[in-house]
Amino acid sequence: MEAVRRAVIDVGTNSIKLLVADVRGREVTPVHEESKQTRLGKGFYETHRLQPESIAHTAAAVWEFAEIAREKNAGTIRVIATSAARDAMNPTDLTGAIERASGLKTEIITGAREADWAFQGVTTDAELAKQPLLLLDVGGGSTEFILGHGTKKSFAHSFPLGTVRLLEKFPPSDPPTRGEFIACRDWLKNFLHHEVRPQLEPALKNETGEIQLVGTGGTTSILARIEKKLDRFDREKIERAVLSYDQIVARRKSLWQLPLAGRKEIPGLPKTRADVILTGVLIYETVMAEFGFNQLRVSTRGLRFAAVMDE
Repeated sequence: MEAVRRAVIDVGTNSIKLLVADVRGREVTPVHEESKQTRLGKGFYETHRLQPESIAHTAAAVWEFAEIAREKNAGTIRVIATSAARDAMNPTDLTGAIERASGLKTEIITGAREADWAFQGVTTDAELAKQPLLLLDVGGGSTEFILGHGTKKSFAHSFPLGTVRLLEKFPPSDPPTRGEFIACRDWLKNFLHHEVRPQLEPALKNETGEIQLVGTGGTTSILARIEKKLDRFDREKIERAVLSYDQIVARRKSLWQLPLAGRKEIPGLPKTRADVILTGVLIYETVMAEFGFNQLRVSTRGLRFAAVMDE
């Protein structure tokens, strides 16, 4: 089977991501990857309307990534949009702006499709297809919880929980106060206990064998980069990372004590992510505590890997 070169542009709540890859069946070989933060979800959760400035930045980023994909000789370019777009009262403002800028149509995917693709993408890593895993895909506006083994899923659900969504709900001072941390953590604990656990727990109990917790998305890649002091994205090194619960707690403590300027100086933490890393690390810490996981394995694959395989 001959490889086909395709591109996917993923329009998220926090950032826009490009994957250009050579695809041969379930084998995905990245040729070029890039990410640009446009914060589409900024100011969104009060009104549920996408803001004109964020739409303009996003459409410009999609145009730029489409040009790169064409330069890299991608045969097809697919644009997909997730949480903020599907929750918005004005999604056509976004899809229209993207089409005017780049000539490309945007697919707004459901939470169920997002969860399905995240799992498909992560399990292109043969190692992660060998044992039962609970996959956590933490985005800016939603978090997908997917439980499965190999290519078979036993649970998949998208919850309205995300780094930008939480940051807008609990805007921290600079530096964050102890009270702000407690308010955010307590809300999270309550959400996981009352919204996620009743749905997820029966599936966890039915799974045989030790379940591995795997995180995909920007937060876990950045936590791995911080631990390994990587100043740039390195898939091989990031995917070898296994973070203990104690490491996550220690990292959360240090991040929540620093002012924004201090967080921007941390090796491995992109300056544009220095605000949302607070809520990102707290989501992982709280999930690990709620469901009793001691380790977090990191995957850089996910949604885009599946979307590029999908015809």
